[in-house]
Amino acid sequence: MAAQGNISRIAASAMLQPQESLLEVKKQQQHLFIGIPRETSFQENRIPLIPESVALLVNHGHELVMETGAGQTSNYQDSDYSEAGARIAYSPEDVYKADIILKVAPPSAKEMELLKTQQTLISILQMNMQNERFIRNLSSRKITAFAYEYIQDESGRFPIIQAMSEIVGSSSILIAAEYLSNTFSGIGELLGGVAGIPPTRVVIIGAGTVAEFAARAALGLGAMVKVFDNSVYRLRRIQANLGSRIFTSTLVPETLMKELKTADVAIGALRPVNGRTPCVISEEMVSEMKSGSVIVDVSIDGGGVFATSEVTNHSNPVFKKFGVIHYCVPNIASRVSRTASTALSNIFTPILTSIGDEGGIDDMLWKNPGVRKGVYLYKGAVTNRYISEICRTPFKDLDLIMSARV
Repeated sequence: MAAQGNISRIAASAMLQPQESLLEVKKQQQHLFIGIPRETSFQENRIPLIPESVALLVNHGHELVMETGAGQTSNYQDSDYSEAGARIAYSPEDVYKADIILKVAPPSAKEMELLKTQQTLISILQMNMQNERFIRNLSSRKITAFAYEYIQDESGRFPIIQAMSEIVGSSSILIAAEYLSNTFSGIGELLGGVAGIPPTRVVIIGAGTVAEFAARAALGLGAMVKVFDNSVYRLRRIQANLGSRIFTSTLVPETLMKELKTADVAIGALRPVNGRTPCVISEEMVSEMKSGSVIVDVSIDGGGVFATSEVTNHSNPVFKKFGVIHYCVPNIASRVSRTASTALSNIFTPILTSIGDEGGIDDMLWKNPGVRKGVYLYKGAVTNRYISEICRTPFKDLDLIMSARV
C-alpha cells in the first residue's frame, strides 16, 4: 500500500511540473498545376495573371501552363511568360489538363467539354447571363468553382468588383473626353476647366465606386461635377471620400432634368437591383440634352440607366440619338486590359500562393472565409443559395461542410 502511495505522489508531482507544449505539425506545401487558356469571349482582352506573378508562383514550386497567345490582347508575348517559367501550350486541350483552370470569362460550351472531373475553375460567373444547364454541367463534373464577383476580402468588400469599378470609373471620364474632342468627331471641347472658360459640366447618376472614381477624374481635370443617387448615405460617403463639397442630390426628376439640360457629359453608374439597373433617364430627358453632349452608360450590362441606351462594343462603341453621343460598351475594363490584368493578378497571386502554402484548396478555404464566399460549387454541390434557388438544385452550406472537417 505504501508503495502504491509513493507512486501516486510521484505521478501527481509529475502532473504539476511544466509540460512540453505540442506544436502544430507544419502542413506540407502542395504543388499546384495551374492552366490559363486564351480567352475566346468576344472582346475579352484581360488575362488573370501577368508574367511577374507567374514568376512568383513558379518560384514557389508551382507549375503553370499558358495557351499560346493568351496574353497577346494585353500586349504580353508568349516569351514573357516562358521566361517567367510558364510552359506554353499550343492547344486548349493541353491547358485543360491542369488541376486549376484560371480564366476571366466563364467557360463557353466548347470549353466546358474540356473540363475534367473534380477540377477547380476560377472565373467570372455572370449568373444573369447563364442558364440552369451551365450550372448542372459543372456540377455533373464535380467541379469546385469560384466566381470573381463573389470573392470577398478581410473587410467584407469585393476586391475584384472594387478594382474593376475604380478602373471603369476613371476610364469613363477619359472616354467622354475623347468623344468631346474633334478627334472622334465631337464638338471640339476640352473636358475640364481652363482660365476664362466655363468648366465642363459632368452629371453622374450613382454614388458607388464607379461614380467616385469618375468624379475624382473629372474634378482632377477641372470639371464641375454633380452626383445623383437615391441613397443619402452613399452621397455623404462620396463627399467624404472626395474631400470636396460637390453638388449632390437624390434622384428628383425635376432637378435631374434641369442639370441634364446643361450637362456636357452624363455618366450612368447605378448599381443593379435584383439583376436589373434602374432606368431613371427617359427618352424625353435625353432629347432635352445639348447636341454633341456625351453619355457613357457604364451600367449597360445591367440594362442601362438611360432609356436610349443600346449595347455597343469596342469596335463600334458609339451611336447618336437626339444629337447626343452614346457610349454603351459593357466591358469597359477590357479597353485598358493591361491595367485591368495587373489588378486581377494582384488579387489572385496571394490566393493561389495561399492554396499552396496551406496544403490545398480545402485548408485555404477553412482559413479564408472571404474567398470561401466566392465558391458557388464545391465538388459539384451548389453552395450559393441564390444559384440554388434559380437552378432549383439542393443547397449545401459550405461553412458547415468546412466545419465538418474539424
